[in-house]
Amino acid sequence: MGYLPSSFLLIIVFIELCFHGSSITHWEDVQALKQFRNGVNSNSVGPGSCLASWDFSVDPCDSLSGEKFTCGFRCDAVVSGVSRITELTLDRAGYSGSLSSSWNLPYLQTLDLTSNYFTGSIPGAFSRLTRLQRLSLSGNLLNGSIPDSVGSLPNSLEELLLDNNNLQGPIPRSLNGLKNLKRLELQGNRLSGEFPELTQLSQLYFLDASNNAISGDLPSTFPSNLIELALRNNSLQGNIPANLLNNSVYLQVLDLSYNNLTGSLPPDLFTHPSLEQLTLAYNQFRWVLVPANWGQNSELIAVDLSNNDIHGFLPGFLGWMPKLSALSLENNKFSGMIPTQYALKAVAEEGQGGVAPFERLLLGGNYLFGLIPGPLLQLRSGSGVTIRLGDNCLYECPESFYFCGGGIQKSLMECKAFTPVIP
Repeated sequence: MGYLPSSFLLIIVFIELCFHGSSITHWEDVQALKQFRNGVNSNSVGPGSCLASWDFSVDPCDSLSGEKFTCGFRCDAVVSGVSRITELTLDRAGYSGSLSSSWNLPYLQTLDLTSNYFTGSIPGAFSRLTRLQRLSLSGNLLNGSIPDSVGSLPNSLEELLLDNNNLQGPIPRSLNGLKNLKRLELQGNRLSGEFPELTQLSQLYFLDASNNAISGDLPSTFPSNLIELALRNNSLQGNIPANLLNNSVYLQVLDLSYNNLTGSLPPDLFTHPSLEQLTLAYNQFRWVLVPANWGQNSELIAVDLSNNDIHGFLPGFLGWMPKLSALSLENNKFSGMIPTQYALKAVAEEGQGGVAPFERLLLGGNYLFGLIPGPLLQLRSGSGVTIRLGDNCLYECPESFYFCGGGIQKSLMECKAFTPVIP
């Protein structure tokens, strides 16, 4: 069929409007709604649900204010006098069934099917949604792999939420094709394989791939505009690359807990220009390297290095960090005495000298010995400071001291077996 002049197209649209009476929805969009509705299990469409109001005996966009087609989508675009659907949202509705493999909604900007019971794979036809900005399939029962075609979604896509499904296989490198993606959520699936380098996602600020089965080493770099990165509860191994965060100068939250990471903690983690929360608990780290200037320019507010295999003395520089208020070093192999600076920071007044006091200082489950620093003895229960020193090798730390409770001290035999220098 050859090219039709615009006047002919207008005549065709006029004939369609006359033939269908008051119809204002493009026929292609109506067909897409029908295909989607036919894929939904009728047993999951209750009489009072949104889909129960979809009655195709009337025009969808022309009936949104009546008793039919009361919800579920929006018709915000008008092209040549015909309405086009821009949003399809049926989140937390409890629908089940499969997703249609045919998506002919070229003006759709938002597709949100969060927290339903849709099964099957992610349709490759989503790549036809050329104006899509937000795709949320969170909290369903989708399975199979993330298709490479996801990387062919339009450059307009800003949010891709596939979390809490049953997706398997590797994270496709084709995601690098989503040049304007800002938020990527893949957590709570069964994704495996190595985590790909996604450095071409220059607009990405939020990335969560926690609670999967991702293995292998960490990539050497991450997207440059990341603000929050979470890869907790996977099977990552190896060392943290020394230049891991060199490219991510805006990062504020880093969570790599519950993995199998080993080696030393790079000092750059403690001197990053914007990092505020560092969570590396439940790994197999062995040493903490002292940063330049003892981290006195650090922005860190909370550090959790608990449940690792870290040896040596407690890192004194952590007591000098001006903004650090929550520190957990529990259940490691630290030995030696508690630094006086830790104690001074715990009893400091808010804002005194421009330094934030410790609100939480958790040091239990190590091999610390010696006397409790004098300043800590000033603290009383209810002071607002949470301190835990139990299960160490400290002298005179009875359970009657509130910060010694939660675990008695180790036996002298166990302490000397680990640290012979204990008198």
